[in-house]
Amino acid sequence: MAAVERLYRRRVPIDKIVSSELAKAMAQLTLDIRRPLGVLLTRRGQVQEVIVGTELTLSSTTMTLFRASPRSLRGLRFVRTQLHDQPLSQEVLTDLAFLRLDLVGILSVREDGHIGNIYMAHLMAPGPTGQLFKVLKSIPFHNLTTPFDVFIKDLESQLQVARAHHAVGDGKESAILVSASAKSRAEQEEYLLELAELATSADVTVIDRIAQRTSDGHQRYLLGSGKMKEVLIQTLHRGADMVIFDQTLSPAQLRAISEMTDIKVIDRTQLILDIFARRAHSREGKVQVELAQLRYLLPRLSGKGTQLSRLGGGIGTRGPGETKLETDRRRVRNRITHLERDLAQFERHQDQRRARRDRYGLPVVSLVGYTNAGKSTLLNVLTKSHVAAQDRLFETLDTTSRRLRFPEDREVIITDTVGFIRDLPQELVGAFRTTLDELREADLLLHVVDINARDIEIQLTAVEAILDELRLSSVSRWLVFNKCDQAPAQQVEVLCRRFGAIGISALQPTTLRPLLARLETYVRSLSASADRTCQVTEQDHALPLASRR
Repeated sequence: MAAVERLYRRRVPIDKIVSSELAKAMAQLTLDIRRPLGVLLTRRGQVQEVIVGTELTLSSTTMTLFRASPRSLRGLRFVRTQLHDQPLSQEVLTDLAFLRLDLVGILSVREDGHIGNIYMAHLMAPGPTGQLFKVLKSIPFHNLTTPFDVFIKDLESQLQVARAHHAVGDGKESAILVSASAKSRAEQEEYLLELAELATSADVTVIDRIAQRTSDGHQRYLLGSGKMKEVLIQTLHRGADMVIFDQTLSPAQLRAISEMTDIKVIDRTQLILDIFARRAHSREGKVQVELAQLRYLLPRLSGKGTQLSRLGGGIGTRGPGETKLETDRRRVRNRITHLERDLAQFERHQDQRRARRDRYGLPVVSLVGYTNAGKSTLLNVLTKSHVAAQDRLFETLDTTSRRLRFPEDREVIITDTVGFIRDLPQELVGAFRTTLDELREADLLLHVVDINARDIEIQLTAVEAILDELRLSSVSRWLVFNKCDQAPAQQVEVLCRRFGAIGISALQPTTLRPLLARLETYVRSLSASADRTCQVTEQDHALPLASRR
């Protein structure tokens, strides 16, 4: 329609919310087509888009040219006509908050073509009231004198002050955590607390946690589009850099949510992969992490470049990096094949190391357990080593082996492995299969558990499930409750008796004596068994010689 096209040539002075000329042209068109008509105006007064109807959607071009961050406005205001004189609808206010518009204004068009009242609203800086927007009192359009340039400068100034007040600092990113599942609210809170610990391990500051019970995850948005908009609006209003979902998002869900917003959207799997990318130091560890990341990313490669950058960048664009992630599927598959060859080479080297170790006949004791249970600290105390050990999730990624010497020159190899977590991403299980397979060579598994864990039984079950998945049920297993110095003595006694565990505190070497004594007895029994096996073997070899005499 030529009349609609002519609206694009209109210009609005920078000090006007909307000019009388543009408003009158929109009013006449509204009467002609009997439908609402809206325009998106830039701060220079140019018409960026003309929208017919009540649904406000921005084109991909506009979304690209006018990006809204969690800490700024989009730089566009929306002015629309309506055929009835009524206040701003909730839908309009939602669009204002969701799209981070400078302002929305609704013009009431009378049947005689004249404009009646104008209804307006704008966003507010985050404050103690939590109010998202301010709805202004309606006024006759001919009384509209608000200087837009002064108004927007003042609003941006308020937002800047609020940003400085709520700034995270140290260059850290911030996030809102979301859980959507059929689990009870208490279970969801437990999962969100663990997700918060994961986020902290990735140097992300958690601003808020949102739990939503759903009978079944929404196929497209996980939460449903309306609730998803609410979450994204809160994220923008609170100034968070990203949304982290506790559930693994399907490729379709991740694309659909990313198309709704400029905010970075990741799930629990991607967060864990990002942490692993931070912790990988050895060449083998880096290969395993990159392989896991690319396997996760491959089905998510379809989409626009900007979306792909957000999907692949992780928390801080670690690991493969954007340049690799924005290649096509063929190149990513080639990279995966190359990494798998590297991993096969590492496996051969591992077999050689294992063969050399077998020649010495030393027993192997592997430390396994939930992440941050204190395995590395226990290794350091037992073997007087200095392996990195900090109070954060997945501090240990590369397998470390040290010798523990007992009296009578008996020795045992203590191996520290990567920590487990419930719902461990399958991409990681597959990529770290070579590392985890080393557990099969262990004579004994020490399952280390933080006795102070909020959900100790869930952690126990999660680790046992992973060990069973790795077909380690036949390997001897002891339960060791760590950090007993931080728990009441009665609680320690009850839990140790209930689960048949050994109670220790890795930070208090004197508490390790019962464990060391039991280990020494176990190693002695292994040595005696090995000696008997050697004697039987020698006798078997001697029998044919005796029969010849």
